[in-house]
Amino acid sequence: MDDPCGSAVLVSNRQDSPVDEEGLAGLARRVLEGEGAWPAELSVSFVTAEEMAGLHEHYAGEPGPTDVLSFVIGEDDGDGCRVLGDVVVCPQVAAENNPDVAAELRLLLVHGILHLLGHDHESEAKRAEMWARQGLYQEMEVP
Repeated sequence: MDDPCGSAVLVSNRQDSPVDEEGLAGLARRVLEGEGAWPAELSVSFVTAEEMAGLHEHYAGEPGPTDVLSFVIGEDDGDGCRVLGDVVVCPQVAAENNPDVAAELRLLLVHGILHLLGHDHESEAKRAEMWARQGLYQEMEVP
């Protein structure tokens, strides 16, 4: 089927740790499809701890690197073509969180996408809902 929107998961890897870019892009698309958010454009960036620390301080006002940040763009051209935003992941911090780095990267990617789609974990109920949604996708095999 033709995609007049040019839907895509765009990956930028600006760090040196091994990352399954193709597999994670496939997982991102399946999450978006599962959440009814496809077709769309999503940007996923893998960055160094230094770059993440700068983003974390600038946008969240908190020092040091974090594992994942989401930046909502949320543009819609009126024809159903959406630019969702950016998910930025730091594989170095992921490795510090979990020795199974591949699993942690999947978790962080899904977590970041769910934030772009409006989910949060600010209350107990919202946290339970978001964690349940994460669980649906987190265990998916990377294509």
